[in-house]
Amino acid sequence: MTDQQTYNYTVVRQFAIMTIVWGIVGMAVGVLIAAQLAWPVLNFDIPWLTFGRLRPLHTNAVIFAFGGSALFATSYYVVQRTCHVRLISDKLAAFTFWGWQLIILSAAITLPLGITTSKEYAELEWPIDILITLVWVAYAVVFFGTIIKRKIPHIYVANWFYGAFIITVAVLHIFNSAAIPVSLFKSYSAYAGVQDAMIQWWYGHNAVGFFLTAGFLGMMYYFVPKQAQRPVYSYRLSVVHFWALIFTYIWAGPHHLHYTALPDWTQSLGMVMSLILLAPSWGGMINGIMTLSGAWEKLRTDPVLRLLIVSISFYGMSTFEGPMMAIKTVNALSHYTDWTIGHVHSGALGWVALISMGSMYYLIPRMFNRELYSLKLVEVHFWTATIGIVLYITSMWVAGIMQGLMWRATNADGTLTYSFVESVQAMHPYYIVRFFGGAFFLVGSLVMAWNIWKTIAGAKPAVGIIPAPAAAH
Repeated sequence: MTDQQTYNYTVVRQFAIMTIVWGIVGMAVGVLIAAQLAWPVLNFDIPWLTFGRLRPLHTNAVIFAFGGSALFATSYYVVQRTCHVRLISDKLAAFTFWGWQLIILSAAITLPLGITTSKEYAELEWPIDILITLVWVAYAVVFFGTIIKRKIPHIYVANWFYGAFIITVAVLHIFNSAAIPVSLFKSYSAYAGVQDAMIQWWYGHNAVGFFLTAGFLGMMYYFVPKQAQRPVYSYRLSVVHFWALIFTYIWAGPHHLHYTALPDWTQSLGMVMSLILLAPSWGGMINGIMTLSGAWEKLRTDPVLRLLIVSISFYGMSTFEGPMMAIKTVNALSHYTDWTIGHVHSGALGWVALISMGSMYYLIPRMFNRELYSLKLVEVHFWTATIGIVLYITSMWVAGIMQGLMWRATNADGTLTYSFVESVQAMHPYYIVRFFGGAFFLVGSLVMAWNIWKTIAGAKPAVGIIPAPAAAH
């Protein structure tokens, strides 16, 4: 029996294409708002183009539109291939695709209009939250239903990570979004004060932990061995990695609330669990990179594999930096500075975006039964993206540490050495470097889009990659 009869590739293709589209949209908005920080006149005095309106649009677009589409595409592909069975329901899978696109469009309309709950990564108002819940339940039914009817007794580790991401994000979303609607476009949180902050950062950090880490580790455990044509370095370590990460991550949220009204013991618990988190994170990074054992020379000739391996290196760097910044004494310097922005983007650009792009380079040619148009363009993409990330995160490291030091500097009589405005003024050159870093990364994404476009439009079918999938199901 051929793949076209066995598997539902239509929904995989749809989500894979939208991953590329939403990636460019989200990153373009990011580059615009980075430019606004350097040159404020670029908001053109239009309310819906101001930084405060566009910044949540940028974060939602890159996390949920780009990252979410990549997770849907790869999880649907991986669960079918590793379970040797078609998705349990084509109609529900189609509903998740169209429902998710509707959610993204709703965000793109409401956020620039200033319709927001003002909760980090959870800004969307209650009617959209309800639609997210419906789509997510459908996603869980499709994913776990497919696993239940699998033809292989073993559940491959990538599916454990995808499954944990689906379940945890559902719980996080429902609890954090609990609100009392007062009109169609306005609601108030069910929590107040410090409890609201605690629930928000339990959600906010675990959006990083489960949406932006666990799901993408599922990608790592499937696509890195596939592209390298090597088995996972240690399957036993991958299982230990899973359980240690899942248990530890959920406790780390309070490190966002050091030196606030949150009880001291909760802050300390968040710090300790963040430090413990270093062990499973690095265990996973080592497992991913050591999968190349005996095949290191492939890095010279395979730019797709290089994207995947460099993404895992950034995962290692980010998951060292995060626990370090969770230490209270370090956090006293880093809190509220652009060092935090640099940390977030070393994870978002270096880990999430690169592993997604590497996976798409593997996936899309197989979905459309085409040879990849140009490996040379993948090479160009790799270097522009890497240069962009390095410019971005180093400028934010230097700027953030400088900010923290300027804010805490005092004169002999105890007065502040610098005014806040002076610290903003000192940031200007670093904001320009950050803008160029983001622009480089965006150019790399446009190169990828062109490469993928030419791949899909190519007249030359791939020989021996996979049997041609059906045009539609």
